[in-house]
Amino acid sequence: MERFAVKRGVEKSIGGNSGLCKLAAEVFDGANADAEGKFSSSFGMMTSIVGSYEDGKLAVEVQQLKGSDLAEFLDTAGPEVAMESRKRWSSFLDQATGYSAKQRGDKAKEDTKRVSKAKSTIRLAHKTLEMTTKIDSAGKEKILEMIAELEQLLERGEIPSEGKVKKLNDML
Repeated sequence: MERFAVKRGVEKSIGGNSGLCKLAAEVFDGANADAEGKFSSSFGMMTSIVGSYEDGKLAVEVQQLKGSDLAEFLDTAGPEVAMESRKRWSSFLDQATGYSAKQRGDKAKEDTKRVSKAKSTIRLAHKTLEMTTKIDSAGKEKILEMIAELEQLLERGEIPSEGKVKKLNDML
């Protein structure tokens, strides 16, 4: 499953998950919504597209033809339909997120950097706790609580805020 950042106000202007389903129906020539608000569709070389807005992000799962199935598809439908599939996918993401392809890439890089920084700070905190004698037991307990909180966020696939990471760093 991929998660894309959504520009502020876009989810509301589209109309939430019901509007997202309408958008998918327009772009992919039809879509169905389930009781949970997720849409499902397909087009060309994308055999399954399932998505919804979750926690302010666009969560989508796409399955595409691969290997011999893709080769057979290209032989019968041609590369034009494959190009149209990519074009429609890009158009859908542009409209559903409010960001261009470059902006989505930049947002993904920012998120990756924040996750990396959080993991690095957690490693530094563990190492500092091993080596230091200047932090009292109450301070160590607060640091361990903050580490646990950050690790829980990371396990859930959420990106920790810069403030939380900075707070842990400042405790060291």
